[in-house]
Amino acid sequence: MKHLVTVGVDGSRESRAAAVWGAQEASLRGVPLRLVHVIDWPISPAVPQLDCDTAARRADEALAQALEDVGRRYPNLETTTRHLSGRPAAALAVEAADADLLALGSRCLGGLLGFLVGAVGTATLTATETPVVLVRAADEPEDAEPTGYGEMVVGVDIDEAPDKVLSFAFEEAVRRSCALRAIHSWKLPRAYRTFPDDDPDDEREAGRSVAQMLDKVLVPWRRKFPSVSVDQVALIGPAGPHLVQASAGADLVVVGRHLRRSPLGAHLGPVARAVLHHAAAPVAVVAHG
Repeated sequence: MKHLVTVGVDGSRESRAAAVWGAQEASLRGVPLRLVHVIDWPISPAVPQLDCDTAARRADEALAQALEDVGRRYPNLETTTRHLSGRPAAALAVEAADADLLALGSRCLGGLLGFLVGAVGTATLTATETPVVLVRAADEPEDAEPTGYGEMVVGVDIDEAPDKVLSFAFEEAVRRSCALRAIHSWKLPRAYRTFPDDDPDDEREAGRSVAQMLDKVLVPWRRKFPSVSVDQVALIGPAGPHLVQASAGADLVVVGRHLRRSPLGAHLGPVARAVLHHAAAPVAVVAHG
């Protein structure tokens, strides 16, 4: 694997934001940036006016625009461009396999509807084991050299505690010299929900037990990354809404995705899907076994 950050660009405002975010990430990692545009080929007969020459011209324009945005903010960053032909999700997944991270744009739907990840973004996410970051247009950094970074958020499953997810989150926190908020959500055992008149002390005791388990999961990571300030929180209720709420003001939200495949193919779990569609910050999806 080459050490680089890859960004899929298509000329949209969202993909331009992803290009700048990817440049910032490449700068933090000290690696090159690669901007990729995929021409959807074969071109659909529904849009016959989009011939090969037009598609190639649009690809060049999208790459040139993204390259200009990146160069203006990160003039010393090694950046390359390339355009390919094929199905975008498959082509981007192949490109991601050769990178440390893939960044894609995600369009805001406005209001309470959240964000549109899109068929290409979803298909790419489930087709690669490389971490993928979805970036909103509003996430575009204003300064070439940020003066500081805010808090990062990571969703932690204490039953599995996948190393890949926690490793990614802690390493990113080190790069940014920022605090990390580790969130685990839990629910009462079925017995408590069946008999709601039970002693409320039982719920508090269950909460303390969950908090201790979360602490146990994080101890080795605190030791490995002593410079990272960690705020660990165990909250009762569904994980998605808690992570979405915590995303307000965060620099990055990190969630995991199971590599298991169903008979219909790979898919995103409910937590990752909820965060991708509603989080206010860029979202990193890290695949794990």
